[in-house]
Amino acid sequence: MNAGQFSAISPIDYRYFDEDVARYFSDAAYTAYKLKVELALVKALHKRGVCPQSALKEIGAACASVTPEEVYEEEKKVKHDIRALVNVIRAKVSDEAKPYVHMTATSYDINDTANAARFRDATLEIVVPSLTNFEKALIDIATREAGAVQVGRTHGQHAVPITFGYSIAGYVSRLGSSILALEDLAKELKGKFSGAVGAYNASSLFFDDPEVFEKEVLSGLGLEPVEATTQVTQPEPLVRLLAEVTITAGILANLSDDMRHLQRTEIGEVGEAFGESQVGSSTMPQKRNPINFENAKSMWKIVVSRVSLPFMDQISEHQRDLTNSASGRTYGETIAYVVSMAKRLEGTMQKLAVNHDRLSENLSRERGMIAAEPLYLILASLGHPDAHEKVRTITLSAQKNGLSLGEAAMKDTELTEYIERMTAQQKNIIADPSTYTGIAEKKAKEIALRWKKKLAL
Repeated sequence: MNAGQFSAISPIDYRYFDEDVARYFSDAAYTAYKLKVELALVKALHKRGVCPQSALKEIGAACASVTPEEVYEEEKKVKHDIRALVNVIRAKVSDEAKPYVHMTATSYDINDTANAARFRDATLEIVVPSLTNFEKALIDIATREAGAVQVGRTHGQHAVPITFGYSIAGYVSRLGSSILALEDLAKELKGKFSGAVGAYNASSLFFDDPEVFEKEVLSGLGLEPVEATTQVTQPEPLVRLLAEVTITAGILANLSDDMRHLQRTEIGEVGEAFGESQVGSSTMPQKRNPINFENAKSMWKIVVSRVSLPFMDQISEHQRDLTNSASGRTYGETIAYVVSMAKRLEGTMQKLAVNHDRLSENLSRERGMIAAEPLYLILASLGHPDAHEKVRTITLSAQKNGLSLGEAAMKDTELTEYIERMTAQQKNIIADPSTYTGIAEKKAKEIALRWKKKLAL
C-alpha cells in the first residue's frame, strides 16, 4: 500500500493494486516505455552516422534520469504530453545533443510504439504466466478428480453422470486455447516510425530508405513496423488482443460461476478454503461465502463492459483525431483485472475441497432417474417402438410410487422381454447409473496431459 492509496479513486489503486501490473501500466511505466522509444530513435540515428557518440551517451543518461513528476510539471506549461517529455530530456543535455532528441518523430511514433512494447511485454511476462499458473491448478484437479463421479446438470436440472475431473478438464481446454492465442496476439503488436501522417515525410528529409530506418528504430525494441499507418498505428492488433483478454475473463467467470453454485448449501459438492479467523457475514456467524469466485465474476463484469472501448477507438478520423486520448489510457485496467482474477482463482482452486460424499448423495438423490437416457436408448436398440415415451411414463410412475427407475422398470411387465435380452452391463447401468459416465475419466486425463505438455508445465 502506498501513502496516497486511500485517496485514490480507482479500486485498481486502493484495493486491487498489483506491483507486477504496475510495471507496465502505471503512468511511471508508460513514461519509462516512451523514454525507451526516444532512446531507440537516437541509437538508430547514431547507427546512421547522424548523431555523434557523445550525444547518444548524453541522451541515454538523460532518459535514465527523467521522472514522471518532471514531465507532468512541464506538461502543465506546454499542455502536450510528448512535447513535455521531449523538453525534459532536452533540458538535461548539452546544446550539441539537443537536436537529436525526438528527431523526425511525431508524438504517436512514440506513444503507439511504447504501447505496442508494453502491452506485448505485459501479456507475455504477466498475463500469460498468471493464466498458466492457474491452468496448472486446473490440470491438477482434472487429473486428481478424473474418476470422481458427479451428476451432470443442464438447465439447472440433474442430467446424466459426468466426473468432476472432466467438468474441470473442459476449462483446462478452453483456458489453454486462450493462453496460446494471447501469446500469438501479443507478438503481432507492431510499432511505427512513419511520422505525422504516416507517409515518412520527416525521415525522408534525411534518408533515402525511411522504411529501413523505421525498422532500425523498432528493432531496438523488438518490434516490427506496421505495413501502412496514418499518424497512429493500425488499431486492430491491440483490439484483437484486448478482445481475447476479455474472452479469457469470460472463461474465468464461467468457472467461477460453476464453482460458486456447487458451493450452495443444498449442493455442497465443493468448498473454498476458509481462514481460521475469516468471517462470512457481519451478522450470520455460520456463513462461509464463496467470496473469491464471486469477486472474480464481479471483475469480469468490469472487463466485459469495457471491451467496447478499443472497438470504438478503432475509428480515427482521416490521419488522426484525439477521440481515443482518454479512453485509450484505461486499457491497462482491463489487464489488471484479469491478472487479479487469475491470481485469486489460482490460490482458490489450489485449496479447493471436493466433497465426495456430497457428490454421491446428489447423484443418487433422484433414485436413479438419471438412468432414463440409457434405459430409453437400450430399449430402442432392442426394438421397442416408442422407447422414449415409455421411459417417460415409467419415470412419472416411479416418482409417484416412491420407486427407483430401475425398480419401476423391473415391475413393468411390458418391458420384461426387453430386460431379459439386456446384457449384464446394461442391466447394471440401469440399476446403478453412477457407472454411466461414458469416457469422462479417460478424456479428463487425456486433456489434462495434453495441455500439460503443450504448455510445458
